[in-house]
Amino acid sequence: MASYHLSVKTIKRSAGRSAVAAAAYRVGERIECQREGRIHDYTRKQGIEETFIVTPERAPAWALDRSRLWNEAEGAETRRNSVTAREWELALPSEISAEDRSLITREFAEELVSRYGVAVDVAIHAPHREGDQRNYHAHILTSTRRLEPEGFTAKTRVLDSARTGGAEIDQMRGVWAELQNAALERAGEVERVDHRSLEAQREAALDRGDTLTAEELDRDPELKLGPAANSMERREKAAAEREGREYVPVTERGAVVHAARQARALFREMRERLELARETYGAEREAGQGRVSAGLAALRAAVDKDRSGERGEEGVRERLAGILDRDRGLQSDEEQAGGRNYARERLKEIMEKDAGRDGQAAVHKLDGHSEPELGSGETVRDARKPSIRERLDDVLNKPRERLEIEEEPEKDQEVESEKEIDREVDRDPGLSH
Repeated sequence: MASYHLSVKTIKRSAGRSAVAAAAYRVGERIECQREGRIHDYTRKQGIEETFIVTPERAPAWALDRSRLWNEAEGAETRRNSVTAREWELALPSEISAEDRSLITREFAEELVSRYGVAVDVAIHAPHREGDQRNYHAHILTSTRRLEPEGFTAKTRVLDSARTGGAEIDQMRGVWAELQNAALERAGEVERVDHRSLEAQREAALDRGDTLTAEELDRDPELKLGPAANSMERREKAAAEREGREYVPVTERGAVVHAARQARALFREMRERLELARETYGAEREAGQGRVSAGLAALRAAVDKDRSGERGEEGVRERLAGILDRDRGLQSDEEQAGGRNYARERLKEIMEKDAGRDGQAAVHKLDGHSEPELGSGETVRDARKPSIRERLDDVLNKPRERLEIEEEPEKDQEVESEKEIDREVDRDPGLSH
């Protein structure tokens, strides 16, 4: 599934960093820093698919020489705490071709040049050999001064200012989302990315009446793993794959992230199932079928989706219960301090909100309670006629053979030294090195 990631960082002298070292590391070259009197050699670095430099139209010819470019950028700054470069990290869609990834990255670089008049140095990286093989990404270094015929001139204060910097970056986040979505459309993909916050996306979904999407977006942002935990989880995933066993997170943060991703994947599957049922019901009604017959056809379509062979024989209810069971013991630092287990509670809220009393019954069943415990002296189904939802749920719970017979009614943590440390960047996505 396509995911969005764009982050902006600064290369600061006060943090002991230099633009020359940053450029050498990202493009895998050997460059001497004249200010430091050091040689930064990263020629052994692997996984670099493409590098290129984009400059303003009237920039001097020497700007296409990477060593000269970044040494000039360093030389233009005189303060000990100067920001000498800015880095834009981009997640690239794995669903598109290498040519399209290169194209949209170049288009984004050209937009940076056009908007701010800076020099731009691009490195496109392939996924880390031990990480997520969808993790294509780009590192884009930009100068912090405008590049004009006489060299580097004025600072790009529009990006430095607290008043305007956030708005500018948000504009560029939108540009990057548009470029990715255009490429996904060209590739025939239905998935799209969105640069807005979860809250903004949820409000937009509510405005257009899409309550199901709003429910899916009503969650906390994914917990950040961090370089150390990410490295441990990546090694454990590789070990589990080699040994042919199920991956079980080894860190608390990894467990929380894994449970949240499983829950989101299940929610998406349930949504696909519901949309398939709706489409089938509409088609059957248009064909002249009655409501009951159309409902049965929709139900069968939803059930058949689960038995299509792509996911084996395990049903959506079993996967949901498994996620909830594993999630019981997984809590983030905030939850251990007295908060709630978010993934489990959100699933409960969705079920209760969607079905009222019936949803509460389903939740109690998942918690291990029997149905008579729900009422005070009476069972729900004995007290009234079964609803359509209950009748459909009864059919969903029947074994496959009964259903077929009956006709009654689921980033790298970069170190700019002689030793390289690679990491996988979060794809809600991420960068690997």
